[in-house]
Amino acid sequence: MANIELKKCLKGFNEHNPVMTHNFGADPYAITYNGRVYLYMTGDDFIYDESGNIKENNYSNIWQIRVVSSDDLVNWTDHGSVYAASDKGHASWGNNSWAPAATYKIIDGKPKFFLYFANSGNGIAVLSADSPVGPFTDPINGPLISRATPTCAEVTWLFDPAVLMDDDGKAYIYFGGGVPSPDKASNPGTARVAKLADDMISLDGDPVAIENVAYLFEDSGINKINGKYIYSYCSNFNVPEGGAPGMGFDCGEIITMVSDAPMGPFEYKSGVLKNPSFFFGRGGNNHHCMFEFEGKWYMSYHARLAEEKMGVDAGYRSTNIDEINFDENGDILPIKGTREGVKQLKNVDPKREIAAVTMANQAGIDVAPYGKESEEAGYGNMILTGMTTGSWTMVSGVDFGSAAPKNIEGYFRGVNDGTVHVRIDAIDGDDVAVINVKAAENFIAAHADFNKSITGVHDVFFVFEGEGYQFEKWCVEV
Repeated sequence: MANIELKKCLKGFNEHNPVMTHNFGADPYAITYNGRVYLYMTGDDFIYDESGNIKENNYSNIWQIRVVSSDDLVNWTDHGSVYAASDKGHASWGNNSWAPAATYKIIDGKPKFFLYFANSGNGIAVLSADSPVGPFTDPINGPLISRATPTCAEVTWLFDPAVLMDDDGKAYIYFGGGVPSPDKASNPGTARVAKLADDMISLDGDPVAIENVAYLFEDSGINKINGKYIYSYCSNFNVPEGGAPGMGFDCGEIITMVSDAPMGPFEYKSGVLKNPSFFFGRGGNNHHCMFEFEGKWYMSYHARLAEEKMGVDAGYRSTNIDEINFDENGDILPIKGTREGVKQLKNVDPKREIAAVTMANQAGIDVAPYGKESEEAGYGNMILTGMTTGSWTMVSGVDFGSAAPKNIEGYFRGVNDGTVHVRIDAIDGDDVAVINVKAAENFIAAHADFNKSITGVHDVFFVFEGEGYQFEKWCVEV
């Protein structure tokens, strides 16, 4: 076993939250497509002062939307960061890309994907693509919703979209938030819903107010569960001590309302997810998305677990996922935020090619776009990069089957040679294979025989030695 000092990770090997630790990702929004969950997240990034010290997150430098996907909810494939706003982004007219929402629709016989986001607190943009990971373009070259949109000028924070694709193919967008004045804290009146046109990039009618949204702060959410329309949001921080009168929810909690129609009227139902401070000690805004996958419902939300492990206390957020359970009436039970997260839904088949950027845990790595289209866009198809001696990645729940594979194959390129130590079940265990990487301009295959028979399900660790090389994909050969 090589004597390598391993880089420290930001979560335990048995912890699945946060889902991603090599980048921050806040305000998560999920869609399911073709057997995978795609998460779209606000691209929190450190802000520094003149001395290089990390400043409090004020969201002013956010112009990217991070995208990851998974078919097992534990191993996540990084698709990079959509260049959404600013002079570097697709919506170059906007400054920021906050709180994304996504959906897709079959148009002219093909799936078309739509990514909505807030230009800070002043309007909603829309991007479109032929793939859930892009490349995206701005089809209207301006805001979908702005303060010039009827009924929207008085919305304090014109942001935080959520989208519902109903069973009949009609779509609706929900947005808004903020407290106009202290006397309106209990009923701010700043929630809006509008019907989207069939093209998904314009409105079919004026937005209307969602009435009686108690103590609204931000964070629109919408789902159709058991035939009912569930509107959800984050409560503001003016809720009286002891909870909202007659309702019982607290400050910064995710609240649900219910209706028989997509545009309401909605009635208060219950609080379902308390502020992250309740579970993890660190609070702040609470932003969520509920989604269904493989017959179960899940809550995706952000917390500050990664920054805490970094020794930072400045409001930088990462995405978690925990399961939603229901009572005998089909109502959502209170959801518990955990570090453990959800169970892995299926094992990984190592006989098929697996992207090197698919991982459950890591330390000391980065990702970069690969291929002409992705390199031009800056995101899409990604490769593993930035490794130095002691960097590593982990793939959870890899099923080697009953016939032990003979060897492992990886594809590498770079200016330097390197070594990849393959280990199972324990990162500091013995090597089961050692891949010798040779410098090459283009990705080439490197093989290594297994030094023991491996069958059944194991966690797989890739421990990197050396630097100046990149890792594209891997598989085993029986």
